[in-house]
Amino acid sequence: MGNGYWEVLLQKRLMTTSKRVQDRSKKKRVHDLEIATEKWKVVSKMLFFMEVLKREPEQIIPLRSLEQYRRQINLPKPHKISDFIRKSPKLLELYKDRKGVIWCGMTKEAEDLVEEEAKLLEEHGEKAAEHVTRFLMMSVDKRLPVDKIAHFRRDFGLPYDFRTRWIYKYPEHFRVVKSEDDIEYLELVSWNPAWAITELEKKVIGVSESELPTPGMLSFPFPLKFPPNYKKIFRYGGKIDNFQKRSYLSPYADARNLQAGSQEFDKRAVAVMHELLSFTIEKKLVTDHLTHFRKELVMPQKLMRLLLKHFGIFYVSERGKRFNVFLTEAYEGSELIEKCPLVLWKEKVQSLTGYRGRKRRIETFNDFLENEGDYDLFDNDSEGKNGFEELEDKEDEEVLDDVSHVDNAEMEVGEVTAAYRGY
Repeated sequence: MGNGYWEVLLQKRLMTTSKRVQDRSKKKRVHDLEIATEKWKVVSKMLFFMEVLKREPEQIIPLRSLEQYRRQINLPKPHKISDFIRKSPKLLELYKDRKGVIWCGMTKEAEDLVEEEAKLLEEHGEKAAEHVTRFLMMSVDKRLPVDKIAHFRRDFGLPYDFRTRWIYKYPEHFRVVKSEDDIEYLELVSWNPAWAITELEKKVIGVSESELPTPGMLSFPFPLKFPPNYKKIFRYGGKIDNFQKRSYLSPYADARNLQAGSQEFDKRAVAVMHELLSFTIEKKLVTDHLTHFRKELVMPQKLMRLLLKHFGIFYVSERGKRFNVFLTEAYEGSELIEKCPLVLWKEKVQSLTGYRGRKRRIETFNDFLENEGDYDLFDNDSEGKNGFEELEDKEDEEVLDDVSHVDNAEMEVGEVTAAYRGY
């Protein structure tokens, strides 16, 4: 046979062994977890705006000042910031003053939610401190850059003053140090043997304060969960079984001597990611944030490949501009099985986000000003299709548009973007 035949055959083989997320087989797509990602897209934007308002002295801000945050909430022009705000009248309000300046503020209901969240974050402080300490215990040098930990602030349930106050509240666990190049690190102060036990160990064997094991080799299989319509598991059954039976080094043990690319190296990386996801309040993380810690946690350079390969333990959703990785065992359908108070609080906000009824007129900001009339400064050019629906459609087209947060050392964009075929 000619060279042309083999070239075509090789091209076909390469195409069928793609590990790109967008090429993923529909049978491997977990529809319920895609729904879990989708339902938080709008509420995450609302939470961002609420954070912006909380930073303002009077918790109000001129509408024009919100224009600078279009990229953060992925609201491209010609969509109007005002339309986005007015879709959730139970949380945000617009007022105009005597000079015609439009201001945005929170409703009384939103202000009450902000107070409730502050109390919940305070109550969650000890558990968050434990998770941050255990994060440090898993790192090679027992310290991590504060800037990198800040990426996990919402995921770990850390407060808004994480950098300025919270990191100084637990001197018995960690302290802030500066390197020679003036980078701030959070450094472990004391090793706690009771915290050097993985969440998986706790579920399987429990914890005994009198007999705390020294971190070493583990042999606990990881819980697996596949889509109900996934029929090809028998093809990989042997590989999965061999992987599950293989011993691995605890995430809390010293991994400096592990050889990159070895089976032991990769399985320990799976254990580290499993532990980190267990620390998060929603048992999911943005994959970009995980890649920031490859060096500190001794994880593979091609981390996304490992996440995709171990489908069943993890699930990577490509909804939105960033990929999210889920711990599959923590979900039943699209619902988190165990919801902490902070997740329940977020669901309250979600229930008040979005509004498909008639748009309200912008009220005059008249606490001390005269009523200037009820003219509406905004023309509504999207009465037909809901603004959010248009926005979602736009997002679907621009899944990979935002590459500002992608680590160039990770897989190429073309590689990362797609599905789980033929690992």
